[in-house]
Amino acid sequence: MNQDELKALVGQAALQYVVPGQIVGVGTGSTVNKFIEALASMKNQIKGAVSSSEASTARLKALGIPVFDSNEVAELAVYIDGADEINGQGHMVKGGGAALTREKIVAAQSKVFVCIADESKLVSVLGAFPLPVEVIPMSSARITAQFANMGGQAHVRMKDGNPLVTDNGQHILDVNGLHIHDPVAFEAEVSQWPGVVTVGVFAHQKAQVCLLGTSEGVKTLKF
Repeated sequence: MNQDELKALVGQAALQYVVPGQIVGVGTGSTVNKFIEALASMKNQIKGAVSSSEASTARLKALGIPVFDSNEVAELAVYIDGADEINGQGHMVKGGGAALTREKIVAAQSKVFVCIADESKLVSVLGAFPLPVEVIPMSSARITAQFANMGGQAHVRMKDGNPLVTDNGQHILDVNGLHIHDPVAFEAEVSQWPGVVTVGVFAHQKAQVCLLGTSEGVKTLKF
């Protein structure tokens, strides 16, 4: 199976975690897009969704799935999202789609985080994928220097020759060269650097379940 087929497989498998009659948390990215397509098949069984990005909101609405503001919803039963990397404890690197801040907000209001990914995303140590960090633009140079002290090389993510602007009006630093052996401590440290909006390590909001697309079918990991 190619990557596209694996994504469709785990997107379909995630439907079993959607609670009928509830509002479901929906993430962002190419794997989640497959889940959104699958979710349309049961849209009459759910109240709607809370979305982590403008792009996912547009997809959900186009399929007739109501989208709620996160402030209107006290708690979500489940949040379904992809990852750029996930380790054996359910800690993830996320933010390749630049939606990490809203993803972390929705994850924090959800009882269960179900990660959907293909087997290439499973790693023993986080850091091979460039770590996304959403930052307030005026802090970029100083935060780049702080990552350099850790051995990381940070670069502002560009789009069409200009810094990419997130849904929140901020910039993204992508950091290469990190080996994140203690994701919980790393997330706690970087999160308190002035100017960091969100670091793309999801350790405090880790996955409880990972549906991993493999050539043998969907493998379920529980953490």
